[in-house]
Amino acid sequence: MLDELSASYSGLEKCRACGRLKVTGLTLCKCGADLLDSPDSGQPDAYGYNMYHHQDAGWSGGAVQETGMRGPDVKETRTGNSLVRIAGTIVPQVEVALAPGESVYFEHHILLWKHPQINIGIKPLKGALKRMMAGMQIFVTEATGPGSIAFSRDDAGEIIPIHIRPGDEIHVREHQFVAATGNVDYSFFRVKGVANILFGGTGFWIDRFVAPQQPGLLLLHGYGNVYEVNLRPGEAIDVEPGGFLYKDASVQMTTNSQKLSTGIFGGFNLFMNRFIGPGRVGIQTMYVHLPTAE
Repeated sequence: MLDELSASYSGLEKCRACGRLKVTGLTLCKCGADLLDSPDSGQPDAYGYNMYHHQDAGWSGGAVQETGMRGPDVKETRTGNSLVRIAGTIVPQVEVALAPGESVYFEHHILLWKHPQINIGIKPLKGALKRMMAGMQIFVTEATGPGSIAFSRDDAGEIIPIHIRPGDEIHVREHQFVAATGNVDYSFFRVKGVANILFGGTGFWIDRFVAPQQPGLLLLHGYGNVYEVNLRPGEAIDVEPGGFLYKDASVQMTTNSQKLSTGIFGGFNLFMNRFIGPGRVGIQTMYVHLPTAE
C-alpha cells in the first residue's frame, strides 16, 4: 500500500518487472530488468503506427561515467549486476562486463576480445539432432565472469538489446542472434509457408528466447537500422519478408500475396509478411533473404 501511494507522486514510478520504486525516466532498475524497451506512448506517429528507432530507447544514454567514454555513439544498460555497453555505428561492438558468477552465451565466431580471466565453456542446446539436420548450430559458447568480453557481427548494422521479463517470449529471425544472458532459454521452431517463394518453398526457422524465472537480456544484430513498431490488439502491419527481425510471441505472423499484372506484359506476385498485434515487431532496413535447408 505504501509503495502504491509513493508511486503516485511525480518523480517516482514502479519498475514493471519487480515492482520497486525508481526515479521517473531512469532507464535502469536494481533488479536488472529495466523498463520495457519500447516507450509505448500509446500515440501513433504520422504514419499511424507507434514506431520508433530502437536505438532511441532502452538505454541510460549519453555519457558513460563508469569508464570515462563519452559521446552519442556509446550506449549502455544493465542486466543483473553486469554492465552492457554498445559502441560504434557502422559495425558496432557490444561489451559485457560480467559480474562474478554471471554468464552470457554466444556464437563463437562473433567473439571480438575478452579479458584473460573470463572462463569459457560450451553450452549445449536442446533439440541438437533437429538443429544439425537443419544446418543450424547445435551448441553455443558460454562465458562466465568476472571480467569483460566483447562481440561483433562483422557486418554493417545495429546491435539491439532486448530485456526479457520472467515468462516473456521473443521470436527472432534465424542467424541474427548475438548473445544472451545465462538465465535466458534458447530453442527454435520452424515456420512453414511464410514467404516460401523467397525461401525455396521450405519456410524458415525462428529462434525462441524465454526467461523462465529471472529477467534476462537478449542481444541481436539487425542489418541497416532497426525500427520497432508496437502493435495494438488487432492492429496489423505488412513487412517485406527480409525486413523481419523479431517479434513478441503474442504477435501473429502470416503470409499475404498480391498478384500485380500489366496485362499483355505479364506481372508478378508481391509477397509480404503480415504481423497482427498485440505486441512488438522489430524491422531491419536492409533486407536479408537467407537460404534455408529443408
